[in-house]
Amino acid sequence: MIKLLDQTTIDKIAAGEVIERPSSVVKELLENSIDAGASAITVEIKEGGLSFIRVTDNGCGIPKEQVKTAYLRHATSKIETVDDLSYITSLGFRGEALSTIAAVSQCEMVTKTAGSITGVKYVINGGVEEDLKEIGVPEGTTIVVRNLFYNTPARKKFLKSSMTEASYIADLVLRIALSHPDIALKLIVNGQSKISSSGNGDLKNTIYELFGRDITSNIMEVSYEDSEIKIGGYIGKPFIARGNRGLETYFINRRFIRSNVVNRAIEEGYKTFVMQHKFPFTVLYIDLPTDKCDINVHPTKMEFKYDNEKQLFETITHTIRDALNGKEIIPKEVSYEKAAEPVAKKQKPAEPYEVNRRENHTPKPDIRAGKYSPTYKILESLKKNGENLKPSEETKTEIPNYAEQIENSVMRDKGVQYTTSANRQTSMFDDDFLTQKARAKHRIIGQVFGTYWLMEYENNLYIMDQHAAHEKVKYEELMSTLKGREVLSQQLMPPMVITVTYAERQAILDHYDMFMKIGYDIVEFGGNEFKINAVPSNIYGIHGRQMFMEFVGSLINNSGYVTDDVFIKKLSTMACKAAIKGNTQISLPEANALIEKLLSLENPYTCPHGRPTIISISEQELEKKFKRIV
Repeated sequence: MIKLLDQTTIDKIAAGEVIERPSSVVKELLENSIDAGASAITVEIKEGGLSFIRVTDNGCGIPKEQVKTAYLRHATSKIETVDDLSYITSLGFRGEALSTIAAVSQCEMVTKTAGSITGVKYVINGGVEEDLKEIGVPEGTTIVVRNLFYNTPARKKFLKSSMTEASYIADLVLRIALSHPDIALKLIVNGQSKISSSGNGDLKNTIYELFGRDITSNIMEVSYEDSEIKIGGYIGKPFIARGNRGLETYFINRRFIRSNVVNRAIEEGYKTFVMQHKFPFTVLYIDLPTDKCDINVHPTKMEFKYDNEKQLFETITHTIRDALNGKEIIPKEVSYEKAAEPVAKKQKPAEPYEVNRRENHTPKPDIRAGKYSPTYKILESLKKNGENLKPSEETKTEIPNYAEQIENSVMRDKGVQYTTSANRQTSMFDDDFLTQKARAKHRIIGQVFGTYWLMEYENNLYIMDQHAAHEKVKYEELMSTLKGREVLSQQLMPPMVITVTYAERQAILDHYDMFMKIGYDIVEFGGNEFKINAVPSNIYGIHGRQMFMEFVGSLINNSGYVTDDVFIKKLSTMACKAAIKGNTQISLPEANALIEKLLSLENPYTCPHGRPTIISISEQELEKKFKRIV
């Protein structure tokens, strides 16, 4: 027998889609507060949000006569007709949040508009109205949600521990704070403040408040705009990548969503900059035409569709890669055992005899040049072991030390400055390390472990991995010739016959024109076999069957989003396996030539697989290691 469900049952079923866990409640209430024009919002939770959630804002409030209506299903002030769905700018629009929250909890609202003398208090438990009365309250809205899922125990038993549920809420509040740096947000968990943003509108300052100095000192601004797509925000330098996507944040029209297209575009932009299975730090604002987006895909509003996903993929990828290219991104060996000292306070030498040494240590000129320099002593030691190396000409030109600066604007907001041993504010990265003038002052010390080359420059010790460096040089050479179509084909005698799966066969056919354009000669050989008659000449000799099949496999994983550039990058990454390996002795002239080639590249700092080619350790860090300063 078919019969119509009662309204209470309907509301509980609907709540299952919208309200999955306590963080879902916080998300809906936060979005309502933002849509109400709030400039300050406080979220307070207890026991992971299961027993208590309170969201308070200073927004416009709800008129007394509309409070009950706000709790009806599909009651909203955001849209009026179906046509409005194509131009949504608000975070909420479905009119389901309050009704579904009230259906599965004990809910209380206190609200007042700017023009009202008094406000109103409304209590509704399990979808049933309990109380409505006028009270004196400040402008804005406070909603309290108690005993979530008290009347739907099946949903409650599948929730995780209070600590885990609280972490979901914290992650949500953090992302909302990033999406709206002009709103002061606070999260209080069991009486303790966990997240606080100032709401001063400065995204970089907000990142500092939420993530701290380690990340903030290693981010770069990105900017792109065309007739349809606008991208702004910050991305992290590759060496602060993590093992999961927890720091990969982006917003579509200031709405936090999840998108496989955007995820893959970001990670493609970082290809060769970060290692496999590592994910970058990003805070990206992506603005798209509202009439070409569909955010009404799921009741949670966490998914979206765009009418030209390929264009979006390519734009994001190129924007990130353009931001990374040409920047100095050498990982620094920095110890954070103690908070940085204020500028006015000098670091204390570990032993009394260090006082005179440090007082006499000034950067102009370097009093430890010549036979007193650490480099000279290392070279002398190498000579005793049979190495025929000579130190390069000493230079006494004064160049400021830029070893450890934290961004000035962020630090001023916090009232903190950071200092080097010379008590000067400095920069985290030496952007002049790549210049020809700087190259003349790089002092090559020698090779260690048959793998690493040591260089000294401006109070920093640089360590280069010869395999990663050579791999990067070969990769860029291949990229240059393949992208410039400066390719010749090398015939294979005999041809290589490969047997493929259906998916591999389709990947080859889908990208057949690209294969042919860069020098391959591939023909179908019947059934699931192909015959490869020729390969690009610049990968001849390193092109084995296994490498080709791995390459085809990578095309399957990116089906639909492989542009010419992506295709060439993938091939070049796999073809650079012929680089010199670690534990291989090479001569000083060979190392010098390798360094010259490496430092002439636009991005010499990571190999094609994302490993660093060069790291650096400052003189100050070495002195800390040896306890010369504490």
